Amino acid sequence: MSRSQVVVEASVNWLRQWTGAWNAFWFLPRLPHTLAIMRIAVGAMLLYTHVVLATDLMSFVGPDAWMDPETIGELHRGGIVPQNADWGRSYLWHIDSPGLLWAHHALTMLVSAMVMVGFATRLSTPLAWGLQLMYMHRLTGALFGLDQIVTMLLMYLMLSRCGSVFAVDAWLRRRRPDWAATNWGRRLLPSAQPATANMIATRLIQLHLCTIYLFGGLWKARGESWWDGSALWFSAANLEYQSVDVTWFVARYPFLCSALSHVTVFWETFYCALVWPRLTRPLILLMAVMVHGGIALFLGMITFGTIMIVANLVFLSPCFVRRLVGRE
Repeated sequence: MSRSQVVVEASVNWLRQWTGAWNAFWFLPRLPHTLAIMRIAVGAMLLYTHVVLATDLMSFVGPDAWMDPETIGELHRGGIVPQNADWGRSYLWHIDSPGLLWAHHALTMLVSAMVMVGFATRLSTPLAWGLQLMYMHRLTGALFGLDQIVTMLLMYLMLSRCGSVFAVDAWLRRRRPDWAATNWGRRLLPSAQPATANMIATRLIQLHLCTIYLFGGLWKARGESWWDGSALWFSAANLEYQSVDVTWFVARYPFLCSALSHVTVFWETFYCALVWPRLTRPLILLMAVMVHGGIALFLGMITFGTIMIVANLVFLSPCFVRRLVGRE
């Protein structure tokens, strides 16, 4: 065999291996158990946010809201500040009737509860995502990182079969096997067998999460407070977010404060590389629990810290989750 033939054969083999690895990364069938746990948590958090909105709904989306539709429209069109994005429109801008707004919000809370318990998830999850988008476009000025992460997770969960286990749908499938075997039954009540859709949804969430952390770490690296180690002090001393006063601890151990600031920047920046190897993944996920758990406990952002921990669950193997839960 000539040298050129050897090179061609080696190139073909390398291309086949690379293509096989690519296909396995994206399209290898995967169990739904991890995504099902995340669906429960995301649905519960979504329901919670809409219950909070319901405590003063008209102040958020009513015709005389804190930010009325005219102000938001000018903001999006660049009339108040330079336009930086076309957010599109929400039909909530055009609803003035309090009764209709309350009916719409009641529907949104019902759909959120359906996602949480896993009822008609093939329909309720995309519907919940669509309704959430309408609120996202309407609630300019009142949005929080929690809303963005919940919307992102919903967008990918609706592609999966996250309702095929730990859900009312799974119970219905066991109770009505005859109907579940029909065409509509297979579509609305999918089985808990490994599916390519679960893998695609998992990879999209993982890559999106890596992108969030990468740019978050790069943004922190631009600030002097993260380099001189004072960022943790300013976070702990900010009375607007402070839920537990730990300034005495931070002030007593300045070296530890500085070290934790540097470790946070390193972890966030290199999360996208270190979370994939099995050797470093447990340490990176443990760090995620510590960072976001600290945000939840000490900085008053319980919901945001919790939903970020939920998002990191996507790196847990569904087989591990199934063994951990112990039942389906």
